Amino acid sequence: MNINGLPSICAAITGFLFVAAVAPCYAQDAPGTIFNDCDNCPIMVVIPPDDFIMGSERGEFVLNETRPETPVHRVTIRRAFAAGQTEVTNGQFGAFVEATGYRPSQACTKWRGEVEMFGGNWTDPDYGRPPRKNEPVVCVSWLDAKAYTMWLSGKTGEKYRLLSEAEWEYVARDGTQTTWPWGEDPDGACKTGNVFDQSGATSDYAKEHSSWDPVNCDDGHTKVAPAGSFPANSFGLHDLGGNVWEWNEDCSILYYADDAVDERPHQEQGHCPRRSVKGGSWFSMISRHRPAFRGRDPEPLASHIFGFRVARDL
Repeated sequence: MNINGLPSICAAITGFLFVAAVAPCYAQDAPGTIFNDCDNCPIMVVIPPDDFIMGSERGEFVLNETRPETPVHRVTIRRAFAAGQTEVTNGQFGAFVEATGYRPSQACTKWRGEVEMFGGNWTDPDYGRPPRKNEPVVCVSWLDAKAYTMWLSGKTGEKYRLLSEAEWEYVARDGTQTTWPWGEDPDGACKTGNVFDQSGATSDYAKEHSSWDPVNCDDGHTKVAPAGSFPANSFGLHDLGGNVWEWNEDCSILYYADDAVDERPHQEQGHCPRRSVKGGSWFSMISRHRPAFRGRDPEPLASHIFGFRVARDL
């Protein structure tokens, strides 16, 4: 295990015995500690527990259904956990595929006035060029994301998983209660993430298929950006708003359950019809980048703007 950012007290106490002290120091789960569990594992950041207000009174109408973000409620993140510093990249996902022979989704969707299937997959998401190793993997379903976390857990002996919807909104809000983490002005988006902006609106794909306006700023990326291209938030995480949507652990229900008071994901017995997906993408309308917005999609769906971020229990 490679660990950085350990509390200075650890080094001060142990001196030349620093290596032996790694485990007990790490067990303190110091917020902001950065580590990874193998050479090609995602870089993880320790996230502290706290309370926050989840949801909003807004809601949106999406694909023939209302997406409520209510009831607004207080959530207690009861214990520290680790979250991926960025979304999982093509290089990291490729290591999993190579090691296991796993065959990810071979049917991917994109927006063409409606959701349509096209002949692509994670190695060919229709960028007009090959995807790069340092870009977030896309065209992966919730099932593919879960398969990756199971492999990572077996490889490292640690419990990897997806973030719950509550954990995701907690880190995405970044201690704020504004509409977006950067404030109330949508045109401030380009400072913190890859969104549908002035550059994005120039692509032939956007000209043909977007019916919404870009924000009045320029993040310099026409489509997907390398993971971590924008500044980290105060938790040390990149790209929570924009670049690609991120699958969450939860089985999504329209209204938050009465017992949704902590970080545990909502689950249903038997088949789950929809899974939570959050954060927006380089092609999404800016309202979808609100931390409160609730994407809900079937487990087998793979999209050219859907990826994922991992979490790990501590």
